[in-house]
Amino acid sequence: MGKPGKTGFSRIWDAFFYSMKGFASAWRHEAAFRQEMMLAVVLIPLAFWLAETHIELILLISSVLLVLLAELINSSVEAVVDRTGTEHHELSGRAKDIGSAVVFLSFVMLGVVWGIIAYNRFVI
Repeated sequence: MGKPGKTGFSRIWDAFFYSMKGFASAWRHEAAFRQEMMLAVVLIPLAFWLAETHIELILLISSVLLVLLAELINSSVEAVVDRTGTEHHELSGRAKDIGSAVVFLSFVMLGVVWGIIAYNRFVI
């Protein structure tokens, strides 16, 4: 049985505005998200210059977007954990640390993708 509520285009329309509200909230409350957005503003145009093929361009831009996705997920986990209480709890700390590890791995992937493509463009 499906969830009650809107269906079709009105559901998609509402979902779009919920997403925009999420972006605004992340921008307003998360310094790391703002910093990573500034990085994206620099790297995405740079990707068009660095990439020699469409596949390279997709990889370069996707790796930047992955960092933003990871940060949004991490921020949502932190918000839920913080809502449940401010006292230290092992599971709360674990959830936050795992979220941070996701962001770290997304940066590793960004570095690997950008590094390999830059190496192929300038060294080989």
